[in-house]
Amino acid sequence: MDILKTSETQTVNARSALMEDILTRLKSNFQTYAILFALGALWILFTILTNGAYMGPQNISNLFRQMTVTSFLAIGMVFVIVTGNIDLSVGRLAGFVSVVVAYFQANVWFRQIPDQPLLSAVLSVLIGLGVGLLWGVLQGYIIAFLGVPSFIVTLGSMFILSGAILLVTQGKTIPANQPIFSDIAQGYLPQTLGWAIGFIVLVALLLRSLNKIRRKRKYGLQPPNIGVELAGVIITSALVFGYIYWVNEYRGIQTPVFLLALTALVMSHLANNTRFGRYAYAIGGNREAARLSGVNIQRSIFLVFALMGLLCGIAGVVLASYVGYGTIAAGQGYELDAIASAILGGTSTLGGVGTISGALIGALIMSSLTTGLQMLNVAPAWQYVVKGAVLVLAVYADVYFKRSRQ
Repeated sequence: MDILKTSETQTVNARSALMEDILTRLKSNFQTYAILFALGALWILFTILTNGAYMGPQNISNLFRQMTVTSFLAIGMVFVIVTGNIDLSVGRLAGFVSVVVAYFQANVWFRQIPDQPLLSAVLSVLIGLGVGLLWGVLQGYIIAFLGVPSFIVTLGSMFILSGAILLVTQGKTIPANQPIFSDIAQGYLPQTLGWAIGFIVLVALLLRSLNKIRRKRKYGLQPPNIGVELAGVIITSALVFGYIYWVNEYRGIQTPVFLLALTALVMSHLANNTRFGRYAYAIGGNREAARLSGVNIQRSIFLVFALMGLLCGIAGVVLASYVGYGTIAAGQGYELDAIASAILGGTSTLGGVGTISGALIGALIMSSLTTGLQMLNVAPAWQYVVKGAVLVLAVYADVYFKRSRQ
């Protein structure tokens, strides 16, 4: 009898520990789960209203491709907002990079090395990244070391870059649809490679969970429940494989989505596992405490804006390749979508809180809204109204939850 009672007690304790672990995860990631639920509800709504066309393989493929430029900007915006700053120039900087890249593709490389499209594409990418990084370095220096507020600096940059775009384009459209370069944003990965990536993701998730459990035990901490960890791996892997299967029904994983995934992994590592990331969150959480702890605030903010410039360079290259042209309207309004995506994804306007994965979900919500409203032939004016209302609600939710926690 004693053995049975002991066994029953252990079972009850195990169940209690499991429920406590689940509730803890739900509370700590409530905003992430909430926006995932909102995204799912949005997809279901648009699927019903479009008689299933919204969830077609081609539309889903285009939806994810369209979100990539905004996502690159939103990833960088997370770091900027987390430190308590803002960058209003990201859209026009990406647009400026796109017209510069298009100019070199059409007017320099096409004339100097017309028979080497691969070399032309590589040189154009390097120039685009260099322009974005240099502009980010310049802005970062003015903001961090000269003490000019980021709002003013980036607002001025937005006007300067708008003028620079007009100077480069001379009011004309510049073609950038040359071979190989256009594949950067318009290409697809082979379907077998897509499945291979899915299995790599599965193995990586398993190793990550096992490593988390091992490290917790090593330092004498309570390890996460194995069942919960395994469930998380299964759900995430199912979503990845489901996405791969669905886009393979059309033409395969889009090249820019693959590039975005790699960039997101690198940025997530920077945010969660490096001194740079920890300092950024510390500055936004409590600037004075971070300073007293020995954090070099000027250097950290400078690096954040330099990184933002580099990501704008990547976004500009993808934009030029995706559109196929450099235009006078390049990048216009992208800064608003990037800020909205970061905030929708849980990045706090008060600083100190935000995740890369959340920003990606936010960008997907913004892209989903745009695509769905366009498929329903909603007038552009009302599309702006809906986006604005969603952004205000997201900020209100952020403030509400932060006050509740306090």
